[in-house]
Amino acid sequence: MTHGFGPVAPPDAQFRAAAEQRQAQLTKPHGALGRLEQLGNWVAACQGACPPQQFERARVVVFAGDHGVARHGVSAYPSEVTAQMVANFLGGGAAVNALAAVAGATVRVADLSVDADTDPQVSKHKVRRSSGSIDREDALTAAEVESAIDAGRAIADEEIDSGADLLIAGDMGIGNTTPATVLIASLTNTEPVAAVGRGTGVDDAGWIRKVAAIRDAMRRARPVAKDPVELLRVAGGADFAALAAFLAQAATRRTPVILDGVVVTAAAMVAEDLAAGASAWWLAGHRSTEPAHDLALRHLRLEPLVDLTMRLGEGSGALTALPILRSAVAALTEMSTFAEAGVSTADPGPATPAPNLRK
Repeated sequence: MTHGFGPVAPPDAQFRAAAEQRQAQLTKPHGALGRLEQLGNWVAACQGACPPQQFERARVVVFAGDHGVARHGVSAYPSEVTAQMVANFLGGGAAVNALAAVAGATVRVADLSVDADTDPQVSKHKVRRSSGSIDREDALTAAEVESAIDAGRAIADEEIDSGADLLIAGDMGIGNTTPATVLIASLTNTEPVAAVGRGTGVDDAGWIRKVAAIRDAMRRARPVAKDPVELLRVAGGADFAALAAFLAQAATRRTPVILDGVVVTAAAMVAEDLAAGASAWWLAGHRSTEPAHDLALRHLRLEPLVDLTMRLGEGSGALTALPILRSAVAALTEMSTFAEAGVSTADPGPATPAPNLRK
């Protein structure tokens, strides 16, 4: 039991087996739809139903927060962009809004630690303005990390209680790939230079500053790496703590989640430590260009659905993958079986010549 979270039971193996049996009866060669079949089986196991239902209320939650380390030249953009992008999300003008509309999802934004005043509709669970600069100070106080974890759990409950049958976790925060990389590198024992990417597109000098900041933050994080709550307090931030709790609570509530990029997946690594087994309820939407993201995916043993060299965040990669998951459900649910369609189950192949008995 960690901070109220316990081990999570996996999706239902009985319904996964039923889905596998149905796949074998559908009008296609066995295994012909490849990974779509595995995804459909996973959804059936998550829903406890075969055939599964198509997702009716897919919901994106974008966790927004600023980070003090951004003031030290680790990003190509100033921190003010975070609040501006939160307003853009609310106005419907961001990539997450466009992609959600295509994928059949709706978007919610949650301000956990934006360094500005934001619309009251997104700041209900706000913990503070900007997390601390983790290369030289703790991200949060003990009370603040508790509040952020409670917020993440509450947001998951709010969405699931409102009918969400699939959740997508997204992020927004200038400088947030720095704490993400610290968390991932600390939990995988990776040297900073092997884990640090370009984030929003920093130049070489910015990359060097980012490596130094991550090195210093890892030095502070290393003593608490085995304690997920302390790790979030020291080296994460309010957005990361809320994300981790959100992912753990979704799994506890038996609700599937599509993960986005490096920030969300860093929080997912901590969430798996909070609630062992939670990762069985998650899919990796995509593989970003950040080196640390690949490290995190391998650590969680998750294979991404798409690899399009994306690095935006917001939930954009997960939303790009959502139509694939919908296709997997549609194939398993809507295809006819051989018996229903009156199609022969196998090709008998060429007739075997009769033996020549006159020899």
